[in-house]
Amino acid sequence: MTSLEALRATPNALAPHYSRFGVADRLLLSAHSHQAWPDVAEEGLLEAFADAARDVDEKWDRAFAKADELRGGFRALLADPHGEYALGASTHELVVRFLSAIELPKRPRLVTTDGEFHTLRRQLSRLEEEGVEVVRVPVEPVPTLAERIAAEVDGNTAAVFVSAVLFETGRLVPGLAHLADACLGGSVELVVDAYHALGVVPFSLHDLGLTNAWVLGGGYKYLQLGEGNCFLRLPAHAQELRPVVTGWYAEFGTLAETRRPGEVAYATGGTRFAGATYDPSSHYRGVRVMRFFAEHGLTPEFLREVSRHQVGLLAECFDGLGLPADVVSRDRETPLGRLGGFLSLRSPEAGRLRAALAEQGVRTDSRGEHLRFGPAPYLSDTQLETAMGTLGKVVAG
Repeated sequence: MTSLEALRATPNALAPHYSRFGVADRLLLSAHSHQAWPDVAEEGLLEAFADAARDVDEKWDRAFAKADELRGGFRALLADPHGEYALGASTHELVVRFLSAIELPKRPRLVTTDGEFHTLRRQLSRLEEEGVEVVRVPVEPVPTLAERIAAEVDGNTAAVFVSAVLFETGRLVPGLAHLADACLGGSVELVVDAYHALGVVPFSLHDLGLTNAWVLGGGYKYLQLGEGNCFLRLPAHAQELRPVVTGWYAEFGTLAETRRPGEVAYATGGTRFAGATYDPSSHYRGVRVMRFFAEHGLTPEFLREVSRHQVGLLAECFDGLGLPADVVSRDRETPLGRLGGFLSLRSPEAGRLRAALAEQGVRTDSRGEHLRFGPAPYLSDTQLETAMGTLGKVVAG
């Protein structure tokens, strides 16, 4: 099994397994957006091609088995062994299906924050243009965010949307159990975006008090599954809902006795929110990477240990640079243990700093005034120190 010491070393013990991405020779600090894939991901893609070439249209039994294994992997990540999961190519696709299932015409009010990812930001803004009331609660101060969202829930609210980890700053949102109770008491749907938690912050759904919540997530970031591997976790009462936007896969397995004359039929479980014919190669790739994680002991708990060390090292290196705070600074009030998988620095020139770092071979990204350094388990301490040292040279230049 992999140890933290082996990952801190040069060369990093995992790096040889990522030779196609060349992680040992590149400073890829954009892992909060797109982590490198292990070489075995290619095996999954080749297996998908082989199954299609051999079985042609009969490949779907094997493809559906991969989808089931992928769902099992997501259940394990959320410590939710009996949960139902709908799969989708993107979280937006799944959000739209969810929105089509709730009582927006009767309760045309949605509560969210002003710090949600663009998937929600844009879609909710468009719904607002069509007359849906959208309440955006300021994310600051984060310690009281869940409580302040709960205070906005009323009888006209159909759903609440909130992130477990904020995508701009990496800060963990506390108090979600209280928010879940408030939503349950008002028969309001709660959707938790866990994308920036999975793979860096253990997310035991039931321990967090989110048994009755919907959970969005995917593998594009820290899980290294690549595109096309997103999920929507359904609470038990979702089986009573009839989403408007679904495909013909959503009636697979529907029993004849459950079909009502003149009414569109729905399957049970996560299939209830399914779409239609899709590209299954992403699931083959994702399943092979999930197996790789298991083979190397990359559990949520171990990955949290790695992430805390790496984010802490980046913060220490940044502090040692002594850069002018009006040029670039970091949040020193939030304990590092309350951050997810990346270090967010604030700068009015975040975009220019990102571009300058890229010219020096350091891949980061920026969101508004936030310059994000995203480490990954295949990077050594030396690589992290070099990357942050490059920021000092860029600012000095």
